Amino acid sequence: MTDDSYDCTVATTVRLRDIDFMGHVNNAVYATFLEEARETYFRDVLGVSLVDVGTVLANLEIDYVRPIDADADVTVGVRVPELGTSSLPMEYEIRADGDRAATARTVQVLVDRETGESRPIPEEWRRRIDAAGN
Repeated sequence: MTDDSYDCTVATTVRLRDIDFMGHVNNAVYATFLEEARETYFRDVLGVSLVDVGTVLANLEIDYVRPIDADADVTVGVRVPELGTSSLPMEYEIRADGDRAATARTVQVLVDRETGESRPIPEEWRRRIDAAGN
């Protein structure tokens, strides 16, 4: 079974173009699944869109557990384990038909769009992240 301690769970769709010559979801598509879950987390938990805030993806790690078949029901669980000053680490679990298919970790860094410099995570975000994790 999978760990249900994720703050946000997002259902995603496997598209025909996501399938590789082996009949499974291509490994690069997993990063797109993470991106979709991250946008939903920002919208639903933080109340903002990634389009409207300045962030950069500083790190991406994916551990593949098993292939995802073309007809699988795919969900992505996402949570924020701890916060830095300007960094927002996120942990994910991609599930196919309820079973773990991959785990992942990303680090987003907030940046000032004008200067390109990192900026602190807003206190309101910290409160919302803390509330989502409890």
